[in-house]
Amino acid sequence: MQKFILFISLFLMISCNSQDKRALVGETEYQQKENARFKDASKSPLKKRDLKKFKGLDFFPVDSSFIVTAKLKRTKNAPVFEMPTTTDRKPLYKEYGVLTFTLKGQNYTLTIYQNQGNLEDEEYKDYLFLPFTDDTSGNESYGGGRYMDVKTTDISNNTITLNFNNTYNPYCAYNDRYSCPLTPRKNHLDIEIKVGIKAFKKN
Repeated sequence: MQKFILFISLFLMISCNSQDKRALVGETEYQQKENARFKDASKSPLKKRDLKKFKGLDFFPVDSSFIVTAKLKRTKNAPVFEMPTTTDRKPLYKEYGVLTFTLKGQNYTLTIYQNQGNLEDEEYKDYLFLPFTDDTSGNESYGGGRYMDVKTTDISNNTITLNFNNTYNPYCAYNDRYSCPLTPRKNHLDIEIKVGIKAFKKN
């Protein structure tokens, strides 16, 4: 009898874990990792009430036409400046370069930045910061814009692949206790980027 009860208990535990995993499945590995990270209370930026009801982030459908190759023109002698944020915090950034690319038959440019505070951090020293807004901002996507991580190690012959499917919201889109860099006006794309992360609906 005890063995039978133990078997049922193990079955229920496995079943519950499987359901949790199924609930967090996304279309891509990137979406799955983001959902798993947000589900983890030790890493999640969500408020307690939002975390309690969290079933997964909302994404636009994946569209491979929003994966583009961009040409990078490095900015020479760029000065260090204080990046405006949603709070009084003013982190130091430098303009790393300008990216040009073609999307849906139109040419666009985005300025990419380097967080000076990350240069001494072994984990993030290769990361560049690419914020942008588009014609979905404030409606289907977060009004403050979305971010995309790019690494210096991903740049080859002054070109880099930009995958707009793999965008994310700043943490202040989920919780106002965070301080987030504001997207510069010049990084607005006059097009609807209907891929990547959507606006978060708070409980």
